[in-house]
Amino acid sequence: MHYLDHTASVSERVEDLLGRMTLQEKCGQLNQRLYGWETFRRTGDDTFVLTEKFYQEVERFAGIGALYGLFRADPWSKMNARTGISRANSAKVANMLQRYVMENTRLGIPVLFSEELPHGHQALESECYPVNLARGASFNPELQRQVAEAMAAEVASKGVHLALVSALDILRDPRWGRSEECFGEDPYLAARLTEAVTAGIEQADRMAVVLKHFAAQGEPVGGHNSGPVSIGERELREIFLPGIQAGIAAGAGGLMAAYNEIDGVPCHANRALLTDILRDEFQFDGVVMADGCALDRLLGLTGDARVAAGLAAEAGVDLSLWDEIYPVLEEAVEAGIVAESVIDQAVRRVLTLKFKLGLFESPYVNEVVPTPDPAWREVNLQAAREGICLLENRGKTLPIGSNVKKLAVIGPNADALYNQLGDYTAPQDESAGGLSVLAGIRKMAPADVAIHYEQGSDVREAVPGGLDRAVAVAEDADAVVLVLGGSSARNFDMDFLKNGAVSSKGPNMDAGENVDVANLCLPAAQRALFKAVRKTGRPLIVVLIQGRPLAIPEISEATDALLTAWYPGAVGGQAVAEVLFGQYNPSGKLPVSIPRSSGQLPVYYNQKAVEYKEDYFDGTGKPLYPFGYGLSYSDFQYVAIQTDRAEYDLAALAAGMQTVEVAVTLQNRSNVAGEEVIQLYLFDQEASITRRKRELKGFRKIKLAPHEERTITLSLTANELEIWSIRRCYEIEAGTFQLYAGGNSETELRTQFHVK
Repeated sequence: MHYLDHTASVSERVEDLLGRMTLQEKCGQLNQRLYGWETFRRTGDDTFVLTEKFYQEVERFAGIGALYGLFRADPWSKMNARTGISRANSAKVANMLQRYVMENTRLGIPVLFSEELPHGHQALESECYPVNLARGASFNPELQRQVAEAMAAEVASKGVHLALVSALDILRDPRWGRSEECFGEDPYLAARLTEAVTAGIEQADRMAVVLKHFAAQGEPVGGHNSGPVSIGERELREIFLPGIQAGIAAGAGGLMAAYNEIDGVPCHANRALLTDILRDEFQFDGVVMADGCALDRLLGLTGDARVAAGLAAEAGVDLSLWDEIYPVLEEAVEAGIVAESVIDQAVRRVLTLKFKLGLFESPYVNEVVPTPDPAWREVNLQAAREGICLLENRGKTLPIGSNVKKLAVIGPNADALYNQLGDYTAPQDESAGGLSVLAGIRKMAPADVAIHYEQGSDVREAVPGGLDRAVAVAEDADAVVLVLGGSSARNFDMDFLKNGAVSSKGPNMDAGENVDVANLCLPAAQRALFKAVRKTGRPLIVVLIQGRPLAIPEISEATDALLTAWYPGAVGGQAVAEVLFGQYNPSGKLPVSIPRSSGQLPVYYNQKAVEYKEDYFDGTGKPLYPFGYGLSYSDFQYVAIQTDRAEYDLAALAAGMQTVEVAVTLQNRSNVAGEEVIQLYLFDQEASITRRKRELKGFRKIKLAPHEERTITLSLTANELEIWSIRRCYEIEAGTFQLYAGGNSETELRTQFHVK
């Protein structure tokens, strides 16, 4: 059989195999209907059996295209250390399933195993890294590539083929519960990090990344999860498409469509999005996967599962997920609702991916799974360090000095490891060395510092007697570290929807999938705790553990020092402690603007440069802290900005024969070595359409020694200069451009150049 000849081209093998397949077998390749944890049953510490449900599924579809979540462990799946698959057994179970499919189907087409990698593999005994929002604060693509490489190395050894990675959502409304899954509010920053993460995962053996979610999920009306998105094509292209363009360029093997609609058309039925733009214009040749149960929602348009299946297939969805729509694809073809040629095209893409990954030659994986690489923990710790943003440091309260001999550590997030991990997190192995903030402080504090802890309150609710005990501990201390914020931690008593989203309230969960809020303020219990501790008059350091930017003006104005670590991952507590005691100089920059109140939204920095009243009658329109902001223990000063010429030729720029070279001079005027993120912003002053006040178009993180001065050159290419013009195409337009360089989006260091 020609398709088994590894010397033939992929396209030849695909066409040969496709020509041998029945309609039933073709439709089976497009179905990913099972929850992976339903395919096995654990019968002992190291023994497993396959389930009748799995056997029936293979028989029903004469094979299986892909299987989601074989290793997933969390409160929704009910998989834990007693019921789930350990690291040591993972490859063995994957081989059991793969072998059954290969040996019990006519053509022996291997199955793709897809798994969630939001911030580490959502499986038992897996490394848990900082969430995307924390990683965005690093402004360090190379570091994020290292994180991705570490995650990919771990899951590849288990037999995983498709890594589902959140990267395409842009955070435009922080009320949205999934804010933590975004790299930030800026498309350029997100695109550079998406590029890095994609490249990091795709380099692994037999691995492909599936980027999600496509498209515009980060700006739902009212911040409601899966809500409609009220944007036009220009906003779509300027804000939400750069990430997928970067991912495609970096070699992404797939993407996942988003739940939302855009201008009345659900993404899963949007041919203009999934075919005209994605495939025809952007030349993407990978697989488009549906989100969980999303195809079922198309029944609201059609009322007929067969019609819904045809709608999605013709739009460009190749692979389903848990729905009852693609199981009727065969019926839809037989009824004349969708052409078999449409099915063939989707099957081609699925088979092409399987051949490219080498699954026909090597369907099985070595069952001796390597032990965790110590390098994974080191890159995890560095990612947590670089995600910490120092927002206030009045009177140089930080780092904590030698005069502090008694340190009070207070707050609901001080000793709550799960609260700093984020959503989509597996149960943690207590022996794996995860560190809460309190544990990190105890580990990193000088030997002569006494640490006293009190919870004070829960995330959302008061604790009986908590305030009084917290005040007593604070009054007896030389300084206080108050750890506040939120949590996306699920628990096994919660209720979930069919797609895994939360449908009930947990005692501490106030963020995560389907946990949207109307009010971005800290809960009343935490505000009361802050006020009580503040009244003691002790030096007060507030640490925020959070999955979204919370509105905290009362804390910002009254605390002595303030930092946000977002959800910093399993070893984030050590990273926070290193910053507090000066063992690490913070370098994180805000990947999202922090609002003063929910009523200001939207407060993202790249607003349109048109005539309107920015301030409200009852308050300012400016954020509490702007995008790109972050302090250091060093004192950085921006000295000069200059382009290599005053005028550039439009044709030469468009052809790639010219670039705009921008030299930025920076000084460290302190005695402390540190890292700074040089940020370059552009304003297109003369264009055929209204432009944004400022747009990030370049950045670089550099390290400066005490009193060192350096000049760094950043390049602007055609990609940074072009716009989606009034002529509905990407092009550079002649005119004047303003350039700004500095340490945040409100920098005033400026120059200009002209394009003719």
